[in-house]
Amino acid sequence: MDTALASCGRPVTVHIQLPPGAQAAGWARRTAARVLSLEPGLCPGSVAEDLVLIVSELVTNAVTHAKGPYALTVSMELGRVGIAVSDGSVDLAGRQGESEESAESGRGLKIVRALGADLFVSPSDSGKQVIAVLNWEPARSS
Repeated sequence: MDTALASCGRPVTVHIQLPPGAQAAGWARRTAARVLSLEPGLCPGSVAEDLVLIVSELVTNAVTHAKGPYALTVSMELGRVGIAVSDGSVDLAGRQGESEESAESGRGLKIVRALGADLFVSPSDSGKQVIAVLNWEPARSS
């Protein structure tokens, strides 16, 4: 597991290359949990749960709809987290059309948006990155 960590109090950034296939989402969830454990005061529990779900949805989407290699970068600071999932596809448009509510797949990005994240797609050297940014109001010290 090739992981780069930066934590000198704040912010925290983790980058990891993900394995191909079904293992990728599990690795990504564990990485997100590791980021949260580095600086537990940066992120409230409810946001932490959302962060792990967003990571899982974005990685699952990449593995399902794009070719590898896959990578995850999570950057967290007080009040904000950025999640970038890289894949080897140059298709910036993603899948077209709306999925049926009863469909068993195709709702990942809707879930990410419903959790309050802003979504962006950006070209990268080897394909693209799907980026989610989640903001929250930091707790005030008493």
